[in-house]
Amino acid sequence: MLFDFINNFISICNDVANSLYRGLQSYCKHGGILDNYLSFRDERRIKHSVICLDEITFVHEWWRAIKSRIDLGKFENDVLILTGSASMEIMKQRELFPGRRGYGRDFLMLPLSFNSYAKVLGKLDIVSGGIEDVERTAKANKIYSDKLSDLFKKYMETGGFPRSIKDYWKYGKVSIETERIYLDWVRGDWVKAGRSEKYMKEVLSYIIRARGTPISWLGIAAETSLSSPNTARVYVETLEHTFVAKTLNFISPDFRVMHRKNKKIHITDPFLIKIISRYTRTDFSKEWAVEATVASHIARICPVYYWRNSTEVDIVCIVDNKQIGIEVTTGIKRRKRPKHMKEFYVFDGENIPVYLAGIG
Repeated sequence: MLFDFINNFISICNDVANSLYRGLQSYCKHGGILDNYLSFRDERRIKHSVICLDEITFVHEWWRAIKSRIDLGKFENDVLILTGSASMEIMKQRELFPGRRGYGRDFLMLPLSFNSYAKVLGKLDIVSGGIEDVERTAKANKIYSDKLSDLFKKYMETGGFPRSIKDYWKYGKVSIETERIYLDWVRGDWVKAGRSEKYMKEVLSYIIRARGTPISWLGIAAETSLSSPNTARVYVETLEHTFVAKTLNFISPDFRVMHRKNKKIHITDPFLIKIISRYTRTDFSKEWAVEATVASHIARICPVYYWRNSTEVDIVCIVDNKQIGIEVTTGIKRRKRPKHMKEFYVFDGENIPVYLAGIG
């Protein structure tokens, strides 16, 4: 997906000399690569270029070479595309270019949503909308309900990652090698962030065992080898910054977010839940995996929280200054709609695929 984006962008150049693509996985420096290309194009009087540096976070302090050449005016008329799979690093380091990014934008290449999954792999003409449109889009997409149910079962096995999708659609299962590749990727991000793999494994095990039940920083610290609630918070925030986890804080009927109350912590992708469950040797919960998948999908389009009193609302999203409640259930259990919520939807085992396909 990222390769296609880069390839299509570079294809707008009129001449191959107007573009530079270089993968930096095996480079310790990239300043020389840039200077060589700048000399090359100066000789040919090329005024505009598209320069793509892929996996730039492999290069230590990569931003220094870019920033210094921006200050010298070397890229004044150019488009720079910088990519990195070390998400926490690149998200921090983008802030080191104040006033130097021109019309630049950030693109987060998240795992494929179920909406895109149904369109691309199911080849379905899905009607899409926001969370406030779920009833409308569900009616429009209900014609595909059988196909969407089948696709959702596959999605819960593959998640939205390209290699796991390719494995499953080709062989009927995800290979051990693919599981190892993605596990190594997330572990690598933790190590780069300076977190102990042993402690992170304990934190993840506790999160998975909680299965979406609200938990506290103190509870995590007490059940793991971490020294304090603050350290527990840092470890969970690392999971959030690397897009492995999503935290839902408690929100009151008057829109106050209670950061000190217990919070629900979800893993963001069903495939990640599977491989992390195996990694931590923790039982996999299909019911929680479905709730986590719904929560992470909705979090892409609006802020998400939860509410709990005598009853509980699994997901509360804020749209147009109003609270919309969502209950996710794979069984027959149903909760009453809270009085302060005028809009309340039940995503159950039958309609989850149809509802989720329309969110995008």
